[in-house]
Amino acid sequence: MFDSLSDRLGGVFERLRGRGALREEDVLAAMREVRIALLEADVALPVVRRFIDQVSEQAVGQSVLKSVTPGQQVVKIVNDALVDMLGGGTAELDLNAAPPVVIMMVGLQGSGKTTSTAKIGKLLKEKQGKKVLMASLDVNRPAAQEQLAVLGEQAGVATLPIVAGQQPVDIATRAVNAAKLQAVDVLLLDTAGRLHVDQALMDEMKAVAAVSVPRETLLVVDSLTGQDAVNVAQSFSGEVDLTGVVLTRMDGDARGGAALSMRAVTGKPIKFAATGEKLDAIEPFHPERVAGRILGMGDIVSIVEKAAATIQAEDAERLAQRMSKGQFDMNDLRTQLRQMQNMGGLGALAGMMPGMKKAKAAMAQSGMDDKVLLRMDAIIGSMTPKEREKPELLNAKRKIRVAKGSGTQVQDVNKLLKMHQEMAKAMKQIKKMGGLKGLGALFGKGGLGAAMPGLDQQMGPGGLGGMGGGGLPGLGSGGLPGNLGDLLKKR
Repeated sequence: MFDSLSDRLGGVFERLRGRGALREEDVLAAMREVRIALLEADVALPVVRRFIDQVSEQAVGQSVLKSVTPGQQVVKIVNDALVDMLGGGTAELDLNAAPPVVIMMVGLQGSGKTTSTAKIGKLLKEKQGKKVLMASLDVNRPAAQEQLAVLGEQAGVATLPIVAGQQPVDIATRAVNAAKLQAVDVLLLDTAGRLHVDQALMDEMKAVAAVSVPRETLLVVDSLTGQDAVNVAQSFSGEVDLTGVVLTRMDGDARGGAALSMRAVTGKPIKFAATGEKLDAIEPFHPERVAGRILGMGDIVSIVEKAAATIQAEDAERLAQRMSKGQFDMNDLRTQLRQMQNMGGLGALAGMMPGMKKAKAAMAQSGMDDKVLLRMDAIIGSMTPKEREKPELLNAKRKIRVAKGSGTQVQDVNKLLKMHQEMAKAMKQIKKMGGLKGLGALFGKGGLGAAMPGLDQQMGPGGLGGMGGGGLPGLGSGGLPGNLGDLLKKR
């Protein structure tokens, strides 16, 4: 997300950071480029004007122009302004009311309302331990109620039984009564959408709100529609008492205009960002983290959270113990590859790491994608249990068998083995550094290493350990370190 905007802004600030001192003309010229970048990202014109005025006023001040690091000072000012534009702090759901707390989902047809309802229901159940009930009020779209029932079954969240012929207000009343009888904590109401905003839609939502008294009314908009999403939000906020916004398809939005305009135009905070089709592909919207990604500063906090959510404690403990002894076989490598898949793959991880923008671009140019992780897993899966424990057993004949079994080439098997050797060597170095204490030196106390042992080695020797120096050492011309870059090239 925000890839095109991030690339444009990255180029502007790279030039500013390269100057020893800044003149007022330099800053104003940079702001003109920033204005163009924001407009090309489909950010609303009034929002762009306010943003540029706010940043320019601070950036041409004497404290910046005479600063020891004026380029960095300008980046900080832009970062703070971006955070402010995106809404400041994280806006959480307001569930501070007598149960059942009602959350009403509204929006146009096709915006992802029903799927977002199931995603939020699953999130509330698994992360906050809430008892959730979902009800579909969409009697217009064919099989809309059945769709929510199926999604509820997949998410493990209860749905209101379907009664044919009932109208939305009657369904809402029945849902509230059922939620009270079942001691439900949160009731999610999935209202009907339309192909465009019309008075009948608004009247129906008002009638539902009157009988259900929602604590939260969340507008679901498709971020890919850009400025149209902002216009839809304005239309709804004028008719319904919105409390927040859910942006869908954020993973496919390279521009980011909807996200950057939404808070400033509607005055309503973005509460969730949906980043994929899976039911767990939704996350609370953190303005400071998003600003960091836009400016290429990375989002290490999100990586740690993903690691904590996806990595099994027993696996992490077992791997940590083996690492402390300098042990690392193909089973361990396979575990790490699967961890990367569970955390969103190479692209998602690279997008959240400081200094990895060039590496991510190089991955795209060289044809790398997340399927390479599956191919590597297939190679390991074609080995016998004994070969996984002792890769040195793999002679020429065995390599041919493994390559045929995994649908790859012998050279792919050789590259994987070489990668394993380098990673095993890194494990022995960690052992010499004091085992797990050495990991603390690499990642910082309680840092990324504690949450996700071995990620440093996944990125190759000299990977995350040098992150404090402003990037990942060993990237060279933008490729991945060690042998990993060669191995991951799509054949």
